[in-house]
Amino acid sequence: MSVPFADAFRNRRVLVTGHTGFKGSWLVLWLHALGARVYGYALPPPTHPSLFEAGRIGRLLARHTVGDVRDFDRLRRTLHTARPHYVFHLAAQAIVGVGYRQPRETFETNVLGTVNLLEALRTVRTRPDGRCAVIVVTSDKCYDVAATSRRTRSDRASFRETDRLGGDEPYSASKAAAELVVRAYRRCYFPPEQLGRHGVVLATVRAGNVIGGGDWATGRIIPDIVRSLAAGRPVLVRQPTFCRPWQHVLDPLGGYLQLAARLRQHPPPARDAALWEAWNFGPAPGRDVPVSDLVRRFLAAYGRGTWRRARVGPAVLPETARLYLSSAKARRLLGWRPRWTLDEAIRRTVTWYRVFYDQPHADLPAACREDIAAWEAAG
Repeated sequence: MSVPFADAFRNRRVLVTGHTGFKGSWLVLWLHALGARVYGYALPPPTHPSLFEAGRIGRLLARHTVGDVRDFDRLRRTLHTARPHYVFHLAAQAIVGVGYRQPRETFETNVLGTVNLLEALRTVRTRPDGRCAVIVVTSDKCYDVAATSRRTRSDRASFRETDRLGGDEPYSASKAAAELVVRAYRRCYFPPEQLGRHGVVLATVRAGNVIGGGDWATGRIIPDIVRSLAAGRPVLVRQPTFCRPWQHVLDPLGGYLQLAARLRQHPPPARDAALWEAWNFGPAPGRDVPVSDLVRRFLAAYGRGTWRRARVGPAVLPETARLYLSSAKARRLLGWRPRWTLDEAIRRTVTWYRVFYDQPHADLPAACREDIAAWEAAG
């Protein structure tokens, strides 16, 4: 197994919030394959179908707790029961459009939910071996786009972890606020120089737009394509010229696992604050492509289907036209890199959905494990 975290999770207890979602389900599958004892805390699967159901994720869990991260008492009890060596906080309202329609719920889930987790960690003293590595997942949309656009043209290529946080709509603003929450808790309650007292190693991660089998969320381009293909309709594309940092879901998840293992097994010295703070995990430079390009490649790999630009009226909600991430920090300090090209990510995503739709009795957990094994071998 050619991954630097191969043995880090064996026989370790791991709490994953948001484990019924797309990324959370893939993470549970991977942790289980690594020998971890996984506890999940989340609302029911957000879509039907879902990877949680198709991948039979519930069977892999030491305990599956249905709960809302806004419910502090229930979350705290779950943390006390799990007594985790690792925590991956993925529970969130993750759709930009839903943020516009439900701003209060978005802020409560993404901001207060993060506060609740960190407050539970602060008050529950059940850390095995005296240390717990905590990875809080935010978003590539947490950056202040306007501030970055004022750079000189040669320096606008991508967002770096040190760039200003911001957000011009509820989802982005909530993710930037979650980053500030983590920063405040790290400085006030989990300072690196007092690790022996509190036992919490805390970092945030920001990933590009992920693709992969098992995503049926609304407002995301791959699920939109798959639903259109299943119904025999043309794919309607709202913003074909918008560019995003596309990558297979296993690339950033591999980064999260590598970072967590590094922080728990070899905690950085207090003077090296960069290791304790924010991390970007995005595709290699030059792999950011327009939505239209992604759609064309996906349909070509699928072997059928057409697309056209959707008609949008003046009420359409504004979105950032270009998002780029610099992962230079992860490359330099962790040795992490994306292992699959965009074409390989698309090919594997297409294969997964074809199995789902064309082979009703296929072993989908096995299909996921095959992708995980292939990713590990690609290194």
